[in-house]
Amino acid sequence: MKPLTSNSGAYDVVAAGHVCVDIIPTFEGPERPLSEILIPGKLTQTGPCIATTGGSVSNTGLALHRLGVPVRLMGKVGGDLFGQALIDLLNARDPALTEGMIRAPQEPSSYTIVINPPGVDRVFLHSPGPNDTYGAADVRLDVVAGARVFHFGYPPIMRRMFLDGGSELAAMLKMVRATGVTVSLDMSYPDPLSEAGRIDWLPVLRNALPFVDLFSPSIDEIVYMLDRPRSNALRAGEAPVDGVLLSATAQRLLDFGAAIVLLKLGDQGLYLRTRNDVARIAAAGRAHPADAAAWAGRELLSTCFNVHVGGTTGSGDSTIAGFITGLLHGLAPEDAITAAVAVGAHSVEAPDASSGIMPWAQVQARIAGGWARHAPALVLDGWRQQGGIWIGPHDRHAA
Repeated sequence: MKPLTSNSGAYDVVAAGHVCVDIIPTFEGPERPLSEILIPGKLTQTGPCIATTGGSVSNTGLALHRLGVPVRLMGKVGGDLFGQALIDLLNARDPALTEGMIRAPQEPSSYTIVINPPGVDRVFLHSPGPNDTYGAADVRLDVVAGARVFHFGYPPIMRRMFLDGGSELAAMLKMVRATGVTVSLDMSYPDPLSEAGRIDWLPVLRNALPFVDLFSPSIDEIVYMLDRPRSNALRAGEAPVDGVLLSATAQRLLDFGAAIVLLKLGDQGLYLRTRNDVARIAAAGRAHPADAAAWAGRELLSTCFNVHVGGTTGSGDSTIAGFITGLLHGLAPEDAITAAVAVGAHSVEAPDASSGIMPWAQVQARIAGGWARHAPALVLDGWRQQGGIWIGPHDRHAA
């Protein structure tokens, strides 16, 4: 395995973008639908409240930290009680994590109330705070220049990043990529009734993806951005997520400029598609795959590992942290997506985003120990299975 940075004070990843304080009530007793929990005028008793850091910066950054990856965080916080609480929570993990944090003393900090009962998908009540004013000028290039990966998350809830066709996002990514770092970009699902939910996301993607090496939205997020009628049909249960949709969606994103596309599939696993261009893979920044030929022209899917779900908050971010860690360790694509879903599985075993994640060696040992996976529930016509991985018809090794 390729060794990670070991010098004192050095780091491999900058996790930038959206950050907030997560307030997570716990729920005891039998599983109940949300319709029996969120009732106007009704008092619903909860258990102790978990106050933790949230957003892409925290979720992905702390997952990387728990995996043993040297990381710096570059979120933007206000000068209020929530902002100080967020910094204190991060410093309690490791004071070095916050060396790249951005302070905005006159702005209110961001927070999210996470309604996440066991067995029920999450509901978020969110205030964006200074995430809305985050711009290219906030990024500390001196910090980025010391990293191998720059991971940026959640432009749909960072207003300045999606306005004007995403010009600020594209400018920031171009500036960052010029340092030679590998650029990773993650998304979030826009509230359909919000400003982000009403804009045309095609210009944003076309402007940003030429500067992105690793693009990792969920299938729900990206179909909403690319094809609103298809998104409505997916959410209504009138159209399936299948291999055809995954292949076509990923191909569009590769055509826009990304080198590697990951589509998060929730409890159905993780899909990988890469450019069939060895030179583009080899040019994917300082953390580019060591064997670019083994990564070019790949189409793979890894299903999820069997776990008892304690909560799904941050599971997608943790999955991406697992993939980035695999990339930094020089893993083959099959092993990298396996590691990604394994880290995501550890994450959902706890109610918060990162406390369930074990050090990298323990994650690898659990995989090697025969950890069982779910069978795929998606229609994958023309795919073939190889161990715990499914190989798609567009994979150059498919024949």
